[in-house]
Amino acid sequence: MTINPTYLAVRTRSSLNWSDAKRRVIHSYRDWLRAAPEVQQMYSLNLPVSTLRTKVRQEFERHRYVKQLKTVDVLLFNSHQEFQETLNYWKQMTHVLKYFRTEEDPKARLPANFINGFLEGRN
Repeated sequence: MTINPTYLAVRTRSSLNWSDAKRRVIHSYRDWLRAAPEVQQMYSLNLPVSTLRTKVRQEFERHRYVKQLKTVDVLLFNSHQEFQETLNYWKQMTHVLKYFRTEEDPKARLPANFINGFLEGRN
């Protein structure tokens, strides 16, 4: 297997305006959705593709109401960096599964408040 570090590499750039940023975000989102079956196969995840796509949607929705264009550019850069590292198989299984802790292991969920966690014996 030949390693090609420039596979999926793109030049970092700033968005010209909000419509350009929106177009770039939608493009990034679609790239992630299209790559979900490949990610599931590469990392041998015990999760259906629909769960992967739901998690991608949640991650994008987390930053839906960002109001600064420069912040959107940084988030797009980070998204593409994660995308490139994931599809180039530069991540280990634990790096991918950190997004799915609650789906994989019900015990990994954090307690609702401090007292419940204390009574359960968790730190």
